[in-house]
Amino acid sequence: TGAAVTLVPFPDPYRPILPAHHDGDAGDAVADYIEEVLFRRVLSPDDVAAILLEPIQGEGGYIIPAPNFFKRLRRICDRYGILLIVDEIQSGIGRTGRWWAVEHESIKPDIICFAKGIASGLPIGGIIASKEVMDWESGSHATTFGGNPIAAAAGLATLNVIEEENLLHQAGSRGQYVLTRLKEIQKKHEPIGNIRGRGLMIGFEFVKDKGTKETFPEMRNKVVQDAFVAGLLLLPCGPSSIRITPPLNITQEHLDEGLEILERVLDPFRPKRI
Repeated sequence: TGAAVTLVPFPDPYRPILPAHHDGDAGDAVADYIEEVLFRRVLSPDDVAAILLEPIQGEGGYIIPAPNFFKRLRRICDRYGILLIVDEIQSGIGRTGRWWAVEHESIKPDIICFAKGIASGLPIGGIIASKEVMDWESGSHATTFGGNPIAAAAGLATLNVIEEENLLHQAGSRGQYVLTRLKEIQKKHEPIGNIRGRGLMIGFEFVKDKGTKETFPEMRNKVVQDAFVAGLLLLPCGPSSIRITPPLNITQEHLDEGLEILERVLDPFRPKRI
């Protein structure tokens, strides 16, 4: 039979799909589901080549996984001889204040996939893997458009700038500043239900009710459009979230300007006090 893919819910602490049990959290629930349901009733772990996921879910809403989930996943992969592959296309190359977002999880993946930020806009991508994984015979893999010299030069220049300008540290400190400001804004605007982020990979979502957590895509879409008219570009993600991903070398002045525009756009939705 051909290769198959089995999808598993992402361990979202704010919106857990699987009910937590055994006094665990969203991460434990997903890890338990993999071992106790999938591997016992659906497929044999011997038939699983790899588990692939993002350290921070991107298009799904900039969701940070539940604590300790990756450690559980690493143990599962080691137990059954499964490769752990992380997709760092959006989260890598310093975006979260470290070279790779998976570093925040204190585990070592078998393969890292990267692209986008590595060349500051020029098309390039690649993988990093251990010698044991990449020990292929000559001719096992080839590429038509790989090794573009211009994109490779841009990638080297990008890495040099990140190192020379200490942008890993700046992404971490600037990101913490944005999170603090967003939480201050959240206190004044009821529709903001959840804020999460690492470094300059930050997401916040709109809800109709903080108790039910019902998504509010209409509100999100209006904020994105109104911000665009006011001079601020925002990107949506997930059912009703907005992502904040400025350049790693953004100045404090530009950061404040963007946050001020965002707050002005949100002011008409501020609850009226009697």
